[in-house]
Amino acid sequence: MEQDLVKSSLFFTDQRLCSAEILAPSQVRARIEVAVLNFLKTLTAPNPAVSNLALINRKSDNSGLRQGLLSEVSSVYLSHSVCTRSFMRAKDSKPFTRVWMVMAMCFRIVGEGKLVTQRELFYKLLCDSPDYFTSQDQVNRAVQDVVALLQCTRHSLGIMASSKGAVVGRLLLEEPGEQNVDCSMLGQAGYAITGDLYALNRLVLNSDARYIIIVEKDAIFQRLAEDRFFNQIPSIIITAKGYPDIATRFFVHRLSRTFPLLPILGLVDWNPAGLAILCTYKFGSVNMGLESYRYACNVRWLGLRADDLRIIPQQALTQLTIQDVKKAKTLMTSKFLPESYRVELAIMVEKGERAEIEALYYHGFDFLGKYIGKKIVRADYI
Repeated sequence: MEQDLVKSSLFFTDQRLCSAEILAPSQVRARIEVAVLNFLKTLTAPNPAVSNLALINRKSDNSGLRQGLLSEVSSVYLSHSVCTRSFMRAKDSKPFTRVWMVMAMCFRIVGEGKLVTQRELFYKLLCDSPDYFTSQDQVNRAVQDVVALLQCTRHSLGIMASSKGAVVGRLLLEEPGEQNVDCSMLGQAGYAITGDLYALNRLVLNSDARYIIIVEKDAIFQRLAEDRFFNQIPSIIITAKGYPDIATRFFVHRLSRTFPLLPILGLVDWNPAGLAILCTYKFGSVNMGLESYRYACNVRWLGLRADDLRIIPQQALTQLTIQDVKKAKTLMTSKFLPESYRVELAIMVEKGERAEIEALYYHGFDFLGKYIGKKIVRADYI
């Protein structure tokens, strides 16, 4: 009974949860040094061996969904279960070595007080170690391994997000020592969201908006910006131009924390990829489960949804691709997918069809704003 009472306490910390910490450069270097010393200790022992790397397991069976105590935000989390990288396993020998190479590079980067993108990191490693790094994906996985090993954020490692995101609308950005940016006065390209999370965190945000709207596509973002939709429905409009990068997710999360009463609405294509994008904003991902809680926010699905098909002509619908079907199967097996989203996905698969936001232009180029405005006024989102 006493144990149950403790667990129900507002200040109880769930010991299953494992997260990546934000660390100072000196702390990051200390953790890397400890990893090196432990490795050398095993290597120089009376019975020398190459020690395995114990990484937090980034698999779905080691994940769960945690609910915020004082908010409606849910995010993916990882437990403390570990997997290993072993130099002695043939399939692991190169990934094992890549982890150490990326750690060595991060040790230098944080020591010099620099920030680099994962793309920059790839080209540096490609030039220095072409036998071990031949693709960006190998670098990305090695970085995730280092995060899982040291349990600190990638930004703490000196790795900056490559941002694709942009924002426009009823938002004033203030940074000490810099000129203020009024996002309602910008052109259709909007304000480019920096990949430097520290810079994003320093911004002072002011707004009289009533809604935050996330749109999947840059073309839709530009249409809404050109039409000055944010003046018709006071809003902040954001896009990551496809799957969201860390910086855009962090920026949306910051907006949600700064303006907690503003609904966050998502406008995506009616297909499995669009739903996956929405869920990434809403919950995060298992691959980044150590950091997901820093970026998750309570996004509601504005559109496109099955009910909207009645205003889209049949000739504008296209068949689901093989890749769409694979994505749908993956989403269907997810334990995080809300039931209302699962129903939408089942309808997609049953019909075997998909619809893109641009199909709304059948009714004219000014119809997009009318469609969004009508759905917002009716609170037609899930």
